[in-house]
Amino acid sequence: MLNPMTAYVCPRCHVRTPTSALTWCCPKCRGPWDLDFAGGPVPLPSLASRVNSLWRYAEALPPMPCAPEVTLGEGRTPLVPLTDSVSAKLDFLMPTLSFKDRGAVMLAAHALRLARSGGLERIVADSSGNAGTAVAAYGARAGLDTVVYVPAGTSPKKLDQIRAHGARVVEVPGDREATAGAARAAADEPGTFYASHVYNPYFTHGTKTYVYELWEELGGRLPDTIVVPVGNGTLLLGAALALDELHRHGLTDTRPALVAVQAAAVSPLAAAFHAGADDLAAPATALPTLAEGIAITAPPLARRILRAVRDTGGTFLTVTDDRIRAAQRDLAARGLFVEPTAAACWAAVSADPPRPGLTVLPLCGAGAKTGLAP
Repeated sequence: MLNPMTAYVCPRCHVRTPTSALTWCCPKCRGPWDLDFAGGPVPLPSLASRVNSLWRYAEALPPMPCAPEVTLGEGRTPLVPLTDSVSAKLDFLMPTLSFKDRGAVMLAAHALRLARSGGLERIVADSSGNAGTAVAAYGARAGLDTVVYVPAGTSPKKLDQIRAHGARVVEVPGDREATAGAARAAADEPGTFYASHVYNPYFTHGTKTYVYELWEELGGRLPDTIVVPVGNGTLLLGAALALDELHRHGLTDTRPALVAVQAAAVSPLAAAFHAGADDLAAPATALPTLAEGIAITAPPLARRILRAVRDTGGTFLTVTDDRIRAAQRDLAARGLFVEPTAAACWAAVSADPPRPGLTVLPLCGAGAKTGLAP
């Protein structure tokens, strides 16, 4: 039975609906849902004896009765130094080779319990590759019919990975926003669960485990700065959520700055932040960039992302394709082969570390997905 204390809520309109509903957005403003869920404190001393996956933080996660059937052992990725003051968390070592597994396992576990309650026939997702791959894998693990919408021109290696998990791929002409529009239209069909890493907050509650793992790895403390690549902002918002929870429960007295990195070619959030805006005035122009995973011209969660960065005293940085290309090769020379999008944070930080103290950045996706940037 679904937990009656957990509900979707629109942060703008305050509309509420039970999480048993397949309504994928606020019916009033069409904006993304938030989740009315307040977890409890995670006891650090007991973690050593717990399951070696993100489910070790059960107190902080929404109730998931189907989790043991869906998990692939995601989480608990290594933290390795790049310099004396910068470390990288190797989220490209996840089961599907990207950090998106953190949120996809939550979506699939929730979809599975909806399917068992009746009325759910399929799940759909939209992605430039990594989120679609993760949803396809965890959908397969849960035994769910899965359809993934991708932009035309998505890396063939990513498409092969999605199809290998048994998902049906729909290639959409146009940019990432056109792909999202096609998936949302499909999500309105009866019996369809929109496994969206943007609109469904279960995904964000999965990505927050990134910071819980840092907190555990560092013995109950946090880095001084957390740098994340931002397109739709799901990793950044998960990080912000974890920081709030850890502080509220008295598990840390520090508030790391969140530093967001965007590709210079597609950087609407960076432009809005540095202009002092609270939201985007208009979508950015969709220019080509090596960092396809963060090339989002009109992120639906823009207002929340900008507020989260400001609330932590962070900032936005942008990097050119030339710097991304050089950063990918530099990381590979250090033994870490990641895709261009995953190299964006190192491109920003290696040129100019943002502030004193320990800085942590994620390496989000494996280079095997894309190959070296040309």
